[in-house]
Amino acid sequence: MKALLKQAISWHAGPPAWGPAVVACLGCALPLVLGLFSGHPGFLWASAGAFQAAQANPLHRFGMLRLLLLTLLGACSAGLGFWSASHPLLSLCLFGAYGFLLAWLQRFGTEAGKLGIGLAVCLCLGQGQFGLGNLKNADAVGALFVLGGLWVALLAFGLRGLHGLRMWPYMPRFMAILKVLKRHAKRLPEQRWRLHALGCTLGCAAAGLIVQLAGLQRGYWLTLALIATLQLEIRGSLVRALQLSMASLCAAALLIYFGHSLQSPPLMVAFILPLIALSRAFQAHHYGLFVLQVTISFVLLAESLSHDWHLAQVRLFNSLIGVVLAILVALLMHGLAQWLSRDRTDSQS
Repeated sequence: MKALLKQAISWHAGPPAWGPAVVACLGCALPLVLGLFSGHPGFLWASAGAFQAAQANPLHRFGMLRLLLLTLLGACSAGLGFWSASHPLLSLCLFGAYGFLLAWLQRFGTEAGKLGIGLAVCLCLGQGQFGLGNLKNADAVGALFVLGGLWVALLAFGLRGLHGLRMWPYMPRFMAILKVLKRHAKRLPEQRWRLHALGCTLGCAAAGLIVQLAGLQRGYWLTLALIATLQLEIRGSLVRALQLSMASLCAAALLIYFGHSLQSPPLMVAFILPLIALSRAFQAHHYGLFVLQVTISFVLLAESLSHDWHLAQVRLFNSLIGVVLAILVALLMHGLAQWLSRDRTDSQS
């Protein structure tokens, strides 16, 4: 029994992080409760900023620096996504740039990839939330996002104080960090990285453009389904790509069914807060599982105060388009990889 239990929880790194889990739960609880009582959509952005900041562990050496970076860069990404939702060319260029940025950060290791997926999710939420509330200013979105992150930073300072740690830890030299990142980058083959970067760039750019041109409501169901599917380990197998795509679609369908069954913001908030605490306590070390954790949590946060769950077919249709687009990108990259390998073989012979 102990062996089975150990195997079940071995996918996360180290013991449960209950301190950061409490910080994440309290950080998201305050804006969500205020949003329930006021009905103002701005509190959704504060809760998103709180969750984004809570991904960092303030007890670690880089914890507070990473918390501030996640907050500031996430606020910029959410604001840019909100700003680009009014113009197709802006959506195309921004989503393509973020797709390339995500693939580039993955090249430098798991932690850098986690930063990239958080920024990409914030961009998708910014575009998908455009026109749903009475917020019309991208600057207001970014400011509210930062307020949520600062609330979590205050809780993080308190957690460090309870553990008797310095409020701001000693930082290592910048050149030492660059050496570690370069070492990670050399482990990934150049051609494999270029194909992955091309697939992420084309897929994200197409998804952002489709959401803007079609005027899809809650378009983050499309963009997040595509990004989450592309970030899973396909390993050059079309069968695995189809399996992971169907898994992403099934996960989206389960979330939609759950929200459609409840159709109650107070019940949604009551369910989401313990889920956020457990997700943060058992944060996945594996990159693919971390992507699923973050995307599911962000989608639930974005939908926590929704009153239009009767439009479940819209959300399912968006997710279906995102998964189909991810399959097309995977097919294109697989064909391109086969052509390059065949061309290299012919040149060598």
